Amino acid sequence: MNKLQEIVNHTRTEIEFWKKNHPVEQLQERSLYESKTRSLIDQFKKDFGIIAEFKRRSPSAGTIQQNADPVETAFDYINSGAVGISVLTDEKYFGGSLHDIEQVSKAVHIPVLRKDFIIDEYQLHEAKAFGADAVLLIADIVSKQKLHALFTRASGLNLECLVEIYDESVIDNLDFSVMKLIGINNRDLRTFTVDLNHTKEVIKKLPADVIVISESGIQNSDDLNLVKSFGAKGALIGESLMRNRGRLFEFVNKQQTIGK
Repeated sequence: MNKLQEIVNHTRTEIEFWKKNHPVEQLQERSLYESKTRSLIDQFKKDFGIIAEFKRRSPSAGTIQQNADPVETAFDYINSGAVGISVLTDEKYFGGSLHDIEQVSKAVHIPVLRKDFIIDEYQLHEAKAFGADAVLLIADIVSKQKLHALFTRASGLNLECLVEIYDESVIDNLDFSVMKLIGINNRDLRTFTVDLNHTKEVIKKLPADVIVISESGIQNSDDLNLVKSFGAKGALIGESLMRNRGRLFEFVNKQQTIGK
């Protein structure tokens, strides 16, 4: 069993536990459930932008910053020019929680993305209840029918979706008439190997009118400008920023200078 399948199996077990202990009706009673959505898509209609990610650890990197504060980190990201905040909510593998996203959502004015391994509608209700504006849907881990069902339900809850792909074979599972925010993961979640050129190869096979976000493996401003040259409209950056939050200034300032 590869690591991705291990994580998905564990997620499925957790969902059953939370469904029994915190049913959807209970989630719907939370005040944030009715909060207005801050649009992530609108951020990328303006210009190239960066979604900065909060995570304490990962299977590939190990512990990054175990005691990092989500709100403090989010403010550092915003002050450095981030247009969105991604929050890992998986606890076992990434050290996150729904309370992390709740704290960030209450504190910031820009869109907040729940990044997790979403395989069940229940997780969409969780995202809404804890203040997320958008969710990550990984096309590689669900069937075409499930992907469309999750996207439709998320839209009904006023949650935007960043639909992520790695394997080119899942491109045919996407409905580009409605799925306009597409993430290309440069990391193979089965082996955790990274190749920035993956964005270059996959973006050629996508419609010109979708907003492409390059995810994973961006370590410096040269990497950022490389994926930008491939046609990406944004980047999702996690580990390198968690290790040095001030680096976002470098990313933003250098790519703005080059763009002049």
